[in-house]
Amino acid sequence: MTRQQDDADRWVVHGERPIYENEWVTVGLADISVPSGERFEHHTVTLPPAAMTVVLDDAGHNVLMAYRHRFVSDRWNWELPAGLIETGEAPADAAAREIEEETGYRARTLEHLLTFEPMIGTVRCPHHVFLARGAERVAEATEVNEGVFEWVPLLDVADLIAKGRVSSSGALVGLLHVLAISGPAARSGAE
Repeated sequence: MTRQQDDADRWVVHGERPIYENEWVTVGLADISVPSGERFEHHTVTLPPAAMTVVLDDAGHNVLMAYRHRFVSDRWNWELPAGLIETGEAPADAAAREIEEETGYRARTLEHLLTFEPMIGTVRCPHHVFLARGAERVAEATEVNEGVFEWVPLLDVADLIAKGRVSSSGALVGLLHVLAISGPAARSGAE
């Protein structure tokens, strides 16, 4: 389905200024006008881009995940290896680096699945999602505060998601994408 873009429906940014910034986040105010003609200031939040990877074992039956606590939401949940992309770093290089740092595994292959914005209305923070097929243990994890990673059966992932045990948008998007392309057996638990 293709929709035509109409500049008459575009929100116009007349300027933007930061009101708070550090290496992790920039909060700004944008002077905008909307199609109705109304003009006002709208807040913006800019975060560094991130990369995350669904790492499948060599057989494609298990996914490498960590069950960890997130203090901001005060939630325990299953997550994928992920992290921020460093300045000048390609998203695929960041994904590969984060897998090794957080898990001690090296991906045999790395395929870009998609890039999405988790809160497109107010937050700029592209998330680059990758799929790794196969992994080799090459070292101990060097990032010790990222949780303990373990191989989770892919057949269990849909149930974990349904029970709210996967909360991270990057993990949800990546895992649901892989389940969708894996076919009914991975979604239903059937062999």
